[in-house]
Amino acid sequence: MQGRKTFEDERELRFSLSAHVPEHNFYRRLKHRLDLSFLYELTASYYGRCGQQSIDPVVFFKLCLVSYLENIVSDRKLIEHCSLRLDLLYFLDYQLDEPLPWHSTVSRTRQLLPAQLFEELFTRVLCLCTEAGMVSGHTQVVDSALIKSNASMDSLELKVPAETLDAHLERVRAISHADRKAQVNKATAQQQIITASRDELMDIRARNRKWRLEQDYHPGSHNKGAKYTSNKTHYSPVDPDARIAVKPGKARKLCYLAQLSVDTSRHVITHVHADYADRKDNQCLPQLIASLSKRLQGLGLGCSTLLADAGYSSGENYALLEEKGITAYIPPHGTYKGGPQGFTYNREEDYWRCPWGKKVTFRKVKVESKNNIKKKLYFTTRKDCKGCPFREGCIGKGHERKVEITYYRDEYERTIQRINSRWGRRMKGLRQATVEPVLGTLINFMGLRKVNTRGLLLAHKGMLLAAAAYNLQKLLRFTQKKSQTAVIALPRPDLAACFYP
Repeated sequence: MQGRKTFEDERELRFSLSAHVPEHNFYRRLKHRLDLSFLYELTASYYGRCGQQSIDPVVFFKLCLVSYLENIVSDRKLIEHCSLRLDLLYFLDYQLDEPLPWHSTVSRTRQLLPAQLFEELFTRVLCLCTEAGMVSGHTQVVDSALIKSNASMDSLELKVPAETLDAHLERVRAISHADRKAQVNKATAQQQIITASRDELMDIRARNRKWRLEQDYHPGSHNKGAKYTSNKTHYSPVDPDARIAVKPGKARKLCYLAQLSVDTSRHVITHVHADYADRKDNQCLPQLIASLSKRLQGLGLGCSTLLADAGYSSGENYALLEEKGITAYIPPHGTYKGGPQGFTYNREEDYWRCPWGKKVTFRKVKVESKNNIKKKLYFTTRKDCKGCPFREGCIGKGHERKVEITYYRDEYERTIQRINSRWGRRMKGLRQATVEPVLGTLINFMGLRKVNTRGLLLAHKGMLLAAAAYNLQKLLRFTQKKSQTAVIALPRPDLAACFYP
C-alpha cells in the first residue's frame, strides 16, 4: 500500500533540543568548553537599572563567534541562519519557539561595548589554548593582510586646503541628495583638509599625468575616465578611517590592515589588531611587539624569537628587538646600505678607508623625509681627492667622495648573518608554513574577507572575534598526543658471580 505524508502544524509541541543535538556536535562541545559568565560582571556598568531588558551579553558574544565560525558577514543573515539550526539554538540557549534578537540589536550592542571586552574575550580563549598545551610562546610569526572595508571607491571626495574648506562644503551641500555619493559625511574637518607637502603633490600630479596617458580609450574598455587616487588627496566620507590600498597587480580599494602574530607550536593566534591600510608593516611592528609581550607575560610565557617578512625590516625595529632580547629573523629590504665595495671600516675612529688609502670621515646624520630612513654620511676632503689618479672613475666631476651608510649597520649585519645561516633558512620555511595558512583561513573561511562595520575601532573588534573563533576551532580539534613507553623486565644479575668469580 502506498504511503503518503501530510504536514500538519502542532499547536503544542514538546521538544528537547539537548536530545536532538548529538554529543559529538561542534557547538555542543563548544558550549561545555567555553564559559562566558565573566561577561556579566564586566558589562554591568554599561546598562541602566530600569527600562527594557537588553540582549544578554553572553548571547551577543556567542552570536558574534557564530558569525565568524559560519563565515557570515551580515548580521541579518546571521540571525536567519541561527533560527534554522538546532545546534546553534542550543548553543545560544534559545528554544524553538523563542524569537532571536533583532539584527539591529546586535549592531548597536557591538558599538556600545568597549574594545577592552573584546580583548578580554580573546585573552580568555588564548588562555584555554595555553592550558591545553597548544602555545609555547618562544617563537612567534608576524604577518599582515588587507581586509576590504564597507565603503566603495565611488564615495571618494577630494581633500581641499584649509582656507577653501568652507566654500567647498557649501558647494557640495548645494548638490541634491540624488547626485551625492554619500548623504552623510562622517569625516572630521581635519580629515577633509589636504596635508600633503608640495613635493608629494608634485609626485601625485606626475603620476596622474602618466595614468591618463596609459589609459585605453578604445570602445569597450573599462577604464575610460579613470583618475589617479591617493590617500594624500582623497578621503571617504562614508568611512573616513578606511584607506586606499595599493598592491601590485590588484585593483585599488578601501581597506583596513590586519596585523597578527601566530605561535609556531600549534598555529594559535596570539595577537591581532586593526590598523590603517596606508601604514607600512615596519611602522606597525613596535605596537604589535608591545601588546604581544604584555599578553604573553600575563600567560606566564615569553617570546624569544620573531619571524617576519622583509616588510617589517628597519633598523629601528632591529634595535628594538635586540633591546627586548628577541632574536629577529627578518630579511632586510633593498634600502639597506652597508658600505661601498672595496672600502674598509675602522670602528674605533669611525671612518672608511678607500682602496687608495684616503679617509672618508663621518660628518652628520641624515633622515630622508620620504621614507624616514636614518643614514650616516661620510665625506673625503677636496684635498685628498684633488690629486688622486683614480678620481674620474670614483667621483667623476665631483669634488669629494660621499658615502651613505645605514645608521643601524651593526644590527643589519647581525640579522643578515642569521638569515643566511642554515638555521635562518629553516626559519624562513617555518614562517611560510605557519602564518600564511592562518591568514588564508581567516579571509576565505572565517568572515574576514570584508569588514561589515565602519570605523577603525569596530574593525579591531571584529578582528579580535575572528581570531578568537579561529582559536576555539583549533582548541576543539586538538588532541594531545600521548607518548607511549614500554618497560622490559631484565633478568636479575647474579651478584655472587660478579664479586666472586
